[in-house]
Amino acid sequence: MINRSLGLKLLSAILVFGAWEIAGRIPVSFAFPTFLESMQALFVMTFDGSIFTAYGETLKPLAIGVGISAFFGIGIGLWVGLSERFDWLFSPIFIVMQAAPLAALIPILVMAYGIGLTSKVFVVCIMAMPVIVLNTASAVRNTPANIKDMGRSFLASDRDIILKIVIPAASPVIFSGLRLGISAGFIGAILSELKITPTGVGDIITYSRSIADYPSMYAAIFSIIVLAVLFLNLLEQIENVLFEGNNRGYVSD
Repeated sequence: MINRSLGLKLLSAILVFGAWEIAGRIPVSFAFPTFLESMQALFVMTFDGSIFTAYGETLKPLAIGVGISAFFGIGIGLWVGLSERFDWLFSPIFIVMQAAPLAALIPILVMAYGIGLTSKVFVVCIMAMPVIVLNTASAVRNTPANIKDMGRSFLASDRDIILKIVIPAASPVIFSGLRLGISAGFIGAILSELKITPTGVGDIITYSRSIADYPSMYAAIFSIIVLAVLFLNLLEQIENVLFEGNNRGYVSD
């Protein structure tokens, strides 16, 4: 099964990169380079170290924003999922945050917090936290009632039910929500660099576009996609190890 999954992923990558190469050679647009040209530009940026310097800037707001979103998002999600009152109070806020056009909110953040790291962290949090909160709340809210009733029949306290029944049962979905939140955080990090201050990978994209160096622009975009995919696959593997029982059809081990 693992070899088949890997084979399908490789086949998918070959099809996408092959279509990219063909589209660049036709070409579909003068601003659309071939896959090989983009990879050559990525090799040059890797060799001279500029791509690593750029990621040193990009990963700062991403790491801080994702950390804040995970800590407070899971905490608020547990709170919302356990209490109907707080569900009524907070769920609409995060639903609106998830649906709101982020590009329209960025000027407000810039006016309030400037063009530095703080605004970029807020952008990452606005993208990542609603996903984490809503998934966590949904997982907690849908914990099977018969499991909680069984705990009460054994005289478990409310705290024991939350810590030993609700959270373990909801953990797989919470982790999946965390994975989706981090994916959204990557989008927020790049969007903040494009809309607030051109730094890091966003600076490479903006500068390359301004001088019509399209291979470098696509190489930078490709690199952030690859990094996000690798990181999310790592989280998926961790999830499979932690919640192996869920893969066999059980809630958890």
